[in-house]
Amino acid sequence: MSDTYDILIIGAGPGGYVTAIRAAQLGYKTAVIDREHLGGICLNWGCIPTKALLRSAEIYHYMQHASDYGLSAKEVTFDTAAIVKRSRGVSGRLNGGVGMLLKKNKVDVIWGEASVDSVATGNQPGQVTVKESKRAEPPKGAKGAGSYQAKHIIVATGARPRAIPGIEPDKKQIWTYYEAMVPETMPKSLLVMGSGAIGIEFASFYRTMGAEVTVVELLPQILPVEDAEIAGLARKRFEKQGIKILTGAKVTKVEKGTDSVTATIEGGDGTSQTITAEKLISAVGVVGNIENIGLEKLGVKIDRGIVVTDGLGRTNVPGLYAIGDVAGPPMLAHKAEHEGVICVETIKGLPTHPMDKAKIPGCTYCQPQIASVGLTEAKAKELGFAVKVGRFPFAGNGKAIALGEPDGLVKTVFDAKTGQLLGAHMVGAEVTELIQGYVVAMNLESTEEELMHTVFPHPTLSEMMHESVLDAYGKVIHS
Repeated sequence: MSDTYDILIIGAGPGGYVTAIRAAQLGYKTAVIDREHLGGICLNWGCIPTKALLRSAEIYHYMQHASDYGLSAKEVTFDTAAIVKRSRGVSGRLNGGVGMLLKKNKVDVIWGEASVDSVATGNQPGQVTVKESKRAEPPKGAKGAGSYQAKHIIVATGARPRAIPGIEPDKKQIWTYYEAMVPETMPKSLLVMGSGAIGIEFASFYRTMGAEVTVVELLPQILPVEDAEIAGLARKRFEKQGIKILTGAKVTKVEKGTDSVTATIEGGDGTSQTITAEKLISAVGVVGNIENIGLEKLGVKIDRGIVVTDGLGRTNVPGLYAIGDVAGPPMLAHKAEHEGVICVETIKGLPTHPMDKAKIPGCTYCQPQIASVGLTEAKAKELGFAVKVGRFPFAGNGKAIALGEPDGLVKTVFDAKTGQLLGAHMVGAEVTELIQGYVVAMNLESTEEELMHTVFPHPTLSEMMHESVLDAYGKVIHS
């Protein structure tokens, strides 16, 4: 009976471990299974360690421009090994923290490769077989290989980097984000394939550290999910920093030399060119980890590589659930966490509703930062909305000027008929910390009038959020 649970979760990433903790809070006997690391990709090889790297790059940038602030910093250099060590240390600290949270909430950790043999039927629980994992040593106190039973099984197996045929990563000259996070030395030149959040963050990091960087994007716009105006401003800043950007282009062939790669790049106009760089980072998206966990034999519905759910985490197979990246976009840690909470609260019978994906913020932590929520201006118009659009530049904000960060824009999109905030989009310093204000407003169904009557503190960057709303209605003060 000790190996029988109410809820068994496969995957201990942000979605999995948060789901496990919430399940335990609701009184369920809970266990989480993982084969490699608590905290998943996000904590160990994604969100967290990349932010540590980018912070090092940001400090390095400011030290190089100390004179702009009336300071002096001479002979500024960096230690690649120390930068990587700090990043890995941050991940290690948080990894241990997840373990402590699970223990505190009396969630069992099972270490190994999991496969679902059956789901619960009647009084018979579902069964999961766990085989020994050779990927990593188990954390202290974890259970090992064996057979485990549960009334409810939640798949939270996450995703992995997508590989392009013929341009498969080799961990030496063609990198995924794994290798890009732990360079032995800083490459002098770099080619980045893909301009989503991952590609742009690494392009920004390596350019700041001195590499010659070229970004290749298949679509006509970098940061394809962002508002076109915001992406255009970001592109100008990147190019000013020296990043070369090729849009409407694709890498069709890669030849590897002893210490370089030469890529053939075809443009949409039929032109072709070759670029040689020390390393190539493949950042063309991720694919869900749906293989070898028993989904096929159970008849779980899969669509374009992701598990289909009903919005509450339930698959077409009763007793089996899916959350996070494996359940589809947006593939973000905060989406996975919230999705997991909805799933277990639905199991408990609490009143729940599907998550509104239009209200999930997205952030890119490059220099400058980009953050957004809701509809872009183009998408709002495409959906038939008559819109009012407000804009406010960083150059008009006292705090931005004092920080030495006068480049950026806050943009808001409203329904002209109802005053509903449809979307908010930002580029500039610290916008990833500002976007939550608009997210809260959207969730509370705030109107333009309520936002205009909100008092924002001075001097702060957040005042630009207020001014952007005022601008949409012809009431802007400082522009």
